[in-house]
Amino acid sequence: MATKGADTRARILDAAHAMILEQGYAGLSIDGLIGSVGLTKGAFFHHFKNKQALARSLIRRHADESVALLQTHVARAEKLSSDPLQRLLIFVGLYEEMFEDLDEPFPGCLFASYIYELGQFDADTTKVTTEEFVLSRQEISRMLAAVEATYPPSVPIDRNALADAFQAIFEGAFILSKALREPQLIAAQLRMYKTCLEAIYSQR
Repeated sequence: MATKGADTRARILDAAHAMILEQGYAGLSIDGLIGSVGLTKGAFFHHFKNKQALARSLIRRHADESVALLQTHVARAEKLSSDPLQRLLIFVGLYEEMFEDLDEPFPGCLFASYIYELGQFDADTTKVTTEEFVLSRQEISRMLAAVEATYPPSVPIDRNALADAFQAIFEGAFILSKALREPQLIAAQLRMYKTCLEAIYSQR
């Protein structure tokens, strides 16, 4: 059971997350944040030394959640199929399912929000974002290597570039979905990624 202090900290982080996606980190004010949560400044500074400490804790939480989700989907795909190509397609499909039933455009990605404002953050904070993208590249590249051992690509590919396309699709789709007001766009882009993978590793 979460303690009252842990609950308050989580509320602050949740509110900060939403506000940064809406107005950017530079636009986030401590006064506005504590007002939205209904806290005093003393309560805020009990949990976070300053705005930078808040930013660091927020991106670390987001990174930990993202890594846990990636590992869960990898494990699920490996359990569902012994075929390396099918495992990769299932892995992408699990993310696709997460965005299939959106009624509104997804609010965005905290990693992207931080990257847009890199000058606002210290090195420790920006390092967290880099580590998550590198881990994603490594994990998907590992899966691609397993696929290629059984299904040689039909065209020359750069394995890291193909792995990076997974994250690139997410970040681009978040922007397009909001700009075009099309909630289903993210899932559609992930389906297209699966189609590209099937074409690249097709044995026909």
